[in-house]
Amino acid sequence: MAQGCGCASKAFDGASTGYRRVLIAVIAINAAMFITELTSSFIAQSQALQADALDFLGDTLTYGVTLAVIGLPLAWRATAALAKGVSLAVLALVVLGFSLYRFVVQGSPEASVIGAVGLLALLANLIAALLLFRFRNGDANVRSVWLCSRNDAINNLAVIAAAAGVAITGTAWPDLAVALVMAALFMSSSLQIIRSARRELRPGLETPESARCESTPA
Repeated sequence: MAQGCGCASKAFDGASTGYRRVLIAVIAINAAMFITELTSSFIAQSQALQADALDFLGDTLTYGVTLAVIGLPLAWRATAALAKGVSLAVLALVVLGFSLYRFVVQGSPEASVIGAVGLLALLANLIAALLLFRFRNGDANVRSVWLCSRNDAINNLAVIAAAAGVAITGTAWPDLAVALVMAALFMSSSLQIIRSARRELRPGLETPESARCESTPA
């Protein structure tokens, strides 16, 4: 139950049976989609699909870390969030590098495969985002999961747009453009997560989430 005015309610740390179950389901969804998109990215020779596949892999691993540190002291959870933020920045650089390389050495990707897999990935991420929606205002560790899932749904819309662009133009430029936008989005989310985690690692500093005095989800 939410406290009255002047309360100092801490941000939700994920320590609930409901959140654990949702997180396990989301991890399973991301692992399945990583395998599906990685295979499809080679078939279609698509940088955008490969970028999204790497995102699914990163989410699977980092969500596993989130699950592992639930219930541990704030310093542990904030450190885990900080590590996830850094790994997301590394992922952005990897996507950028691979995208530029594949654009130079490969031709136009297969638009029909990109579009079909993009729609499947969008459905998977919308389900994950809906499951996580009520947990979006937790601590840095919990919030990082929501940010990644939200971004994934946006990424999939971009992948579908890339498929349409490739089909219309007959070139790889739309696919490359979407991969670069996704890399920029990864970097933006990385900075948000890192800032939030650093605030929580400063002793005695109240985080924006804790100042809201929100109730803890069951």
